[in-house]
Amino acid sequence: MNQSKIEKEYDLICVGGGIMSATLALMSKILKPDLKVLIVERLDDVALESSAAWNNAGTGHSALCELNYCPEEDGKVIIDKAIKICQQFEESKQFWSYLVQQGLLKDPDRFIAAVPHHSWVLGEENATYLEQRFNTMKHHFMFDSIQFTKDKNKMKDWFPLIVHNRDDNEVMAASRIDRGTEVNYGALTKTLFNILETKFDTPVYCNMEVKDIDPSPDIDWTVEMENLKTNQKYNLESKHVFIGAGGGSLLLLQKVEIEEKEGYGGFPISGEWLVCKNQDIINQHNAKVYSKAGIGDPPMSTPHLDTRYINGKRELLFGPFAGFSPKFLKEGSNFDLLKSVKFDNISPLLGAFWHNLPLTKYLIEQVTSSHEDRMKELRKFVKDANSDDWEILVAGQRVQIIKKDEFEGGVLQFGTEVVSSKDGSVTCLLGASPGASTATSVMLQVLEKAFPEILHSEEGKAIMDKMIPFYNAQVDEALFKAQLKQSALALKL
Repeated sequence: MNQSKIEKEYDLICVGGGIMSATLALMSKILKPDLKVLIVERLDDVALESSAAWNNAGTGHSALCELNYCPEEDGKVIIDKAIKICQQFEESKQFWSYLVQQGLLKDPDRFIAAVPHHSWVLGEENATYLEQRFNTMKHHFMFDSIQFTKDKNKMKDWFPLIVHNRDDNEVMAASRIDRGTEVNYGALTKTLFNILETKFDTPVYCNMEVKDIDPSPDIDWTVEMENLKTNQKYNLESKHVFIGAGGGSLLLLQKVEIEEKEGYGGFPISGEWLVCKNQDIINQHNAKVYSKAGIGDPPMSTPHLDTRYINGKRELLFGPFAGFSPKFLKEGSNFDLLKSVKFDNISPLLGAFWHNLPLTKYLIEQVTSSHEDRMKELRKFVKDANSDDWEILVAGQRVQIIKKDEFEGGVLQFGTEVVSSKDGSVTCLLGASPGASTATSVMLQVLEKAFPEILHSEEGKAIMDKMIPFYNAQVDEALFKAQLKQSALALKL
């Protein structure tokens, strides 16, 4: 990557070397190969922050096991959000499958594997909820393969590590969907950037920090950046800019002169995992098992015991546990939170804080927890877990969105949101979950705002029909199951 040959003008500059920028850039180049696209990343390599394998759940969030996507309202389990998330993840699988079919992506088993997804709960009330969820989901074609049981012997087949040494009188219930996946988003991100560089002549420059994004009289935007190794500065021109810098996106968005940025704030939360060191225990569990978050705990605290495949090795993780750091990125600054406080977001920040006191209490408890406190949480899953077999690993930083609210001043959101200028020339992704799993769907929103003329051209429509068959389609049972089968074949699932 010879940075002395950086060109001065681009159609699209993507800020951030994660799964979002990789997906947007590659989709853009497939749709219109002559687009001039540049990706810049401030760290030494791509996929080192939120997209790194150890820094995210890797579940392939498809709503097969995550109970927070199925809230209970007036005695009924609502699965609308689960349907949406499931469809979004299938769109990601369709995009990856298209890359395989086009000969661009080799060996998909390097980043995706089949691992069954389970939900598991304790107690009569939770068991009743899980059964209601099962009875609702089994009637929808996206989830009709779901299984449910209260039989401990059946659960012993599904996840023996959890059932071992349980009291016979303990009430529990579980559901299972076999088609669940485990995804190494770090490996996938690096693969997508390699495709961009080798097949689409799209440069990816690391150690490049974007300092500002200003209106340009010539081409829309001037992107000011600096090489952190050489201190050389660059002023590049671009028709479109996408800010996909994880937790760093908010601070950069605040520098852009668009009114749509007003009122947004962020609250940083760091993550930790318990990681198993005992290979004998790791080999006893081949599943992703999600339970319910504690009463008053945020959705992101949903405990899960997960089989992972990282750097070619099978791993076993339990968590997540939360921590607090004022940094917006794992490799960020301790002044990030302070720098994000502006006149226009003080009211939303205060409002969100006041209306989320339980979250504050939860974070204080998490930050002050010892290794043995975390082991107690693990022992709710694995009764005889030995503290010596597990160690703490610090994962990534997430910045939850805070935005203006007419009634509460400000609200804390746990999803993702695309913020865009009116003309779509600047787009920015804020938020965290479900994040990487829905990258394709979220980047389609960005393309709709930035390049509608490309998406809706005759050529664009023809490509989209093959690349993501769900796009702009009425997803019925026949289409869903046909594409599910095709993706499974292409991705070796």
